Amino acid sequence: MKKCIYLSVLLIVTLSCKNTAQFNDPIPEHDDFTIESKIVNETRVINVWTPPNYKTSKDSFPVLYMPDGGVVQEDFPHIANTIAKLVENKSIPPIILVGIENTDRRRDLSGFSEVKADEEYCPLTDGAKVFRAFISDELMPEINKRYRTTNEKGIIGESLAGLFVVETLLLKPDTFNFYVAMDPSLWWNDNYLEQNAKILINSQPLQPTRLWFAGSSVEDISVHTNNLAKTLESNTPQNLTWKHSDEPNEDHSTIFRATKEKALTWILNVKAE
Repeated sequence: MKKCIYLSVLLIVTLSCKNTAQFNDPIPEHDDFTIESKIVNETRVINVWTPPNYKTSKDSFPVLYMPDGGVVQEDFPHIANTIAKLVENKSIPPIILVGIENTDRRRDLSGFSEVKADEEYCPLTDGAKVFRAFISDELMPEINKRYRTTNEKGIIGESLAGLFVVETLLLKPDTFNFYVAMDPSLWWNDNYLEQNAKILINSQPLQPTRLWFAGSSVEDISVHTNNLAKTLESNTPQNLTWKHSDEPNEDHSTIFRATKEKALTWILNVKAE
């Protein structure tokens, strides 16, 4: 039985690395640049979409950061196009999107694990800790230097990127003001984050913060997202405004596209408590 569960998890991880170019999303006009990171010891490609009124105004804008943010085989085009449509319809306020192109997503998006079997899917090196430092200490200052930004910043991710989003909220909550996670891989490290969510989220003062998260019909994921929602229902920390979206009609390959609009509409309009 345990082997079957591991095979199921492996399939989920593999699917989360699929080529999203099959959707033929048009590539929006955007900026791109590289950053020589001393923290991850790599050259990283960054893609940036700015709202239409960025060039015609002197306004500053919030920033949404996105792992899996490559242009060709990742999620930058469809998220940028979605934001553009929502901004045009005045469903959300204008926002800058920053996509971080992957080099080794399994390394970057998974935290420490004491479960030896997890090594079959991702390294046990706590690459997420290093990747998070790259974002906060190198990428954010570079974005703030290049663009007119406010202090408001958030992150969006699915699957392993969703795990990274939830881990960041629980371990380093002041990194972002708002968090969006679809089908986060909370099974990682024997579902440590879900099991310890109450302790972790109350272990340090929380700035006004928003969280939106969703789980699909995949049992290895939905059981943990539903449990996280139960924990938050009975232990909502001060300053956290949150919403859980149970999506039993979606699977792991559809949930990002199925929920992105309602996630962005909620997270960018709700007021943190």
